Amino acid sequence: MFNAQRAGAADVRHRPEEEAMAHLAEIPPIPENVPVLIAGPTASGKSALALEIARRHGGVIVNADASQVYGCWRIVTARPSREEEALVPHRLYGHLAHDAPWSAGHWLRAVQPLLRGPERPIIVGGTGLYFAALTEGLAEIPPIPAETRARAAKMTREAMLAELDPATAARIDRMNRARVQRAWEVQTATGRPLAAWQNDTPPPALPLDRCLPILFDAPRDWLNARIEQRFDRMLEQGALEEVAAMRDRYDPALPSCRAIGVAELMAHLEGEITLEEARTRATVATRQFAKRQRTWFRARMKGWLELRPPGEWMPAG
Repeated sequence: MFNAQRAGAADVRHRPEEEAMAHLAEIPPIPENVPVLIAGPTASGKSALALEIARRHGGVIVNADASQVYGCWRIVTARPSREEEALVPHRLYGHLAHDAPWSAGHWLRAVQPLLRGPERPIIVGGTGLYFAALTEGLAEIPPIPAETRARAAKMTREAMLAELDPATAARIDRMNRARVQRAWEVQTATGRPLAAWQNDTPPPALPLDRCLPILFDAPRDWLNARIEQRFDRMLEQGALEEVAAMRDRYDPALPSCRAIGVAELMAHLEGEITLEEARTRATVATRQFAKRQRTWFRARMKGWLELRPPGEWMPAG
């Protein structure tokens, strides 16, 4: 079992509710029933703000994080706790089996009925493509055959990237294997580049002028410290045991098993690395992921209301 001493020390200044309250003071008045979008890098505190808005102004919290849709992961993906889920309605969290297909298209189809529902949607997460699909529209690409997915799973990211057309390669996050693989699969299965499909995108389901879009813009050093301390808390809360419970179903080719921390902790369980090395690798991978998120958000979300950290409080959800 992980020694909680370091994680406990990190929690001394953990005040997510105070952070959320400080952020609320920076947000303009929220009109009744207007949807709220909250995007930001991992560990920036966006989930706490979503919860506070729902408690004070009403609404249902809707997940926009690609890893938090899987029922097998709660701790390792920082999904809301059962206690938080009991406070206000939550949707699209942990509702999928580990091997269920899921994409931005699946998410967009699942979220649209919630936009028409009786409760204000408060959509929160770190998957920028979901927000882009919602507010900019999503190309209606045919389903990808299983054999094409199987071929892609055996290829390296570099090999797939080398086959993409320049326009598509310039648009996607080339360091994100899932994004590269999706582009390669579309091009291979349809004979048409992903960029061409995107150019024929239909109107968005929720334009920005019909909602309150909020973007967390966290400084690198501030965010990196929170990332390291949050992973310590995950270990203390049972992340290793959560991954161990999936040991007989683990498949690195599945999107669910690519959640950061899963491969690293599985390698420790297999005796390949120490727990400290797993912690280090997962922390580094999370920092790299957060950097890509921040870069993507800054490039694609220029019309969003930006929130900066309220002081130097450390860990958050």
